[in-house]
Amino acid sequence: MEVHSQILIIEDDPAVARSLQDGLQRYGFQVDWKISGGAGLEYARLNNPHLILLDVRLPDGSGFDFCRQMRTSGLRQPIIMLTVQKEEMDKVLGLEMGADDYITKPFSLRELVSRVRAHLRRAYGELSNAESNLLFAGDLVIDQLRGQALRGEQTLNLTPIEFRLLVYLVTHRGQALSRSQIIEAVWGYMPDLESERTVNVHIRRLREKVELDPSHPRLILTIPGIGYRLID
Repeated sequence: MEVHSQILIIEDDPAVARSLQDGLQRYGFQVDWKISGGAGLEYARLNNPHLILLDVRLPDGSGFDFCRQMRTSGLRQPIIMLTVQKEEMDKVLGLEMGADDYITKPFSLRELVSRVRAHLRRAYGELSNAESNLLFAGDLVIDQLRGQALRGEQTLNLTPIEFRLLVYLVTHRGQALSRSQIIEAVWGYMPDLESERTVNVHIRRLREKVELDPSHPRLILTIPGIGYRLID
């Protein structure tokens, strides 16, 4: 996937951006860089890159706002937020705006590449090669080939990470899944305390889209002390 994968970096610090660009290109990725959120958003709409690295602090606004604009404009590729913020609320806000993951500066190139590979593999590799195309959960139909979840004729507006999370829950229906299991399977890297909190945010967002009454979920259940389970 790497040789044909196009990555967009949206970062206002030229030194950081060029370092990331050079490093990712050494791993075989095609990399473009935009210095502002507006330019990055326009580029993403026109070129539809496979993955976006989006800095939180940009000269023309917050990366959180541009992340939300990307999602509302129909862009569904994985978005990884780049942030120097350590506060949990900042990370949660990024996930709420539609980001799939975040990585806190400073970080190693190896860690970034590992995250990028995991998201590309899960967004474009494993699901497209699934043996069974259609899955069913309650009144939902999950089309793995097209990457869509439908309720009747309505297509649910799921991000890639939400779709993969739903597929994982459905293919393990009836099982009590820990947050650690979910992180390893859906995000593709080893879990830690902060990443496990990430699961809670995405489960909440997924419930808002798939549950008829998100405040009283009947499809995705919380298992106290363990994690989550999709009904049999």
